[in-house]
Amino acid sequence: MTRFEELLGVDFEGRRTGDVDDVIYGGYDHAAHQERVPGLVGLLGDTAAVDSERFLACLALVAWGEPAGYRVVRELSPEPRTAPWYDLLIDRKFSVDSSYGQFSAAAADSRELAEEKGSSALRVETFRSLIRMADREYFEEKLGDYLDEAVVRACLPDIRDVIGRGLGSIAAGVPFRFDVATQLVDLANSMVVVDEEAAVELVLRILRAAPAGRTMAHAVAAVHRAKGPAGQVLADHLYRGGTAHVRALLEEAGAWR
Repeated sequence: MTRFEELLGVDFEGRRTGDVDDVIYGGYDHAAHQERVPGLVGLLGDTAAVDSERFLACLALVAWGEPAGYRVVRELSPEPRTAPWYDLLIDRKFSVDSSYGQFSAAAADSRELAEEKGSSALRVETFRSLIRMADREYFEEKLGDYLDEAVVRACLPDIRDVIGRGLGSIAAGVPFRFDVATQLVDLANSMVVVDEEAAVELVLRILRAAPAGRTMAHAVAAVHRAKGPAGQVLADHLYRGGTAHVRALLEEAGAWR
């Protein structure tokens, strides 16, 4: 059995499995996952190891709220495409790397373990790093909706900044390899529970810069979450300018009758 198989190919009942998710998710309910942490840290840092195995080691460490996993994701933030596993995990919709979406989902799932291990602050900083990539890297719809309220509050300036940068790039005609406008709308949507008016203002700015049907459909989530008049302003904008699908979503949400 290889080192990787010992670490992520055997579940916590001692059964061999070909599905790494069995081990990662199983770790949430088994304190014995901590016995595998040193080996995973060693695998992650082994530049001679298979890149895909290093990625999965990092993913497990992030999911288990381990500082070593959080640290690597944060260190990659300035130059995300330098990750040794970059482009190994390709999204089907846009044919681009989607590894950072996996890290975002793992960080979201790590909330309870991070609290137990005292690494919650590192978890927030990891999300801050991921948010800062959102105008450059594709998250496969696993960023905005994965931010809990505490993370959003802590990262509000970062969300505003990355949306501003993205809008600047859109205005400058910078070509994107994925649907950056919709990803930015998802981030703005996450702000609604913290600052509804500011969130809606950002959503509207994005929609005016890139009024595509998919982007407008995602903006309906902000209408769902809004409780004040700003939500109705957004609903009006979407209903007037949206496709039949967008109008149907608004009607389904009870935002327009």
